[in-house]
Amino acid sequence: PMARPLHCSVDPRLYHPEPRSPRWDLGYMGTYSADRHATLERLMLEPARVWRKGRFIVAGALYPETLVWPPNIERVVHLPPGKHREFYNAQRFTLNVTREQMVAAGYSPSVRLFEAAACGTPIISDWWEGLDRFFTPGEEILVARTAADTLELLRTVSDEERRRIGLQARERVLREHTAAHRAQELEEYAREVLGSAASRR
Repeated sequence: PMARPLHCSVDPRLYHPEPRSPRWDLGYMGTYSADRHATLERLMLEPARVWRKGRFIVAGALYPETLVWPPNIERVVHLPPGKHREFYNAQRFTLNVTREQMVAAGYSPSVRLFEAAACGTPIISDWWEGLDRFFTPGEEILVARTAADTLELLRTVSDEERRRIGLQARERVLREHTAAHRAQELEEYAREVLGSAASRR
């Protein structure tokens, strides 16, 4: 049988919604990476410079000391895993930025996508081939290609619509992307391989 990838997943016991008022309009979690910084610049830093009343946060290490952050972007250098759920639940939207190699490969979702979605936090993501295999754009995830796209989403999506998108993403994760689903997929792949090997004897 043809080889198929086994994607990452999320434990819904660790990632789930919490009743709280969002502290930030848009957040991002990720260690500095030169290959995705241009996208972060375009989809977060530039919108923060334009929308000075907006509240933003970036959590992650290794960002160059020479980088000038807009004053409305809060910085957290290290966010331990035990704080990730709280972090997602404190955002109106969370930003997903994909590494170049993952964009080139396609069909390579980050675990952060599933973690944020399990928390019911609506995701604004860059586009890559296969994204719509995991979440339906416009219904379960929002796609931004430019700073203007990010700003429009942050300013015009109503709270009702925002919550609906986050809830639909969470339902998709619970339906398809938990650790239990991946274990089941692995068992199915193993049965296929063993069955194919037996038929060749």
